[in-house]
Amino acid sequence: MTPAQSKMARAGLGWSLSDLAAASGVSRMTAVRFEGGQSVAPKSVTAIWSAYQAAGVTLIDAGEKSTRGGVGVRLRG
Repeated sequence: MTPAQSKMARAGLGWSLSDLAAASGVSRMTAVRFEGGQSVAPKSVTAIWSAYQAAGVTLIDAGEKSTRGGVGVRLRG
């Protein structure tokens, strides 16, 4: 998961940074640092990704077919 994918997923879900922190169990500051491209602990990235998965998010990685190309996210629903 990239910081850009986190921002896209959060926007698609209508989550604030505080919502992401609550859903993932990381601090709001950790979420801010991650989305800002700063280094965070791998376990924090895993927790963030797990929260998104539980909310129905899947990743579109580089090289996968997508209508616009590039990385992105898909929301279930």
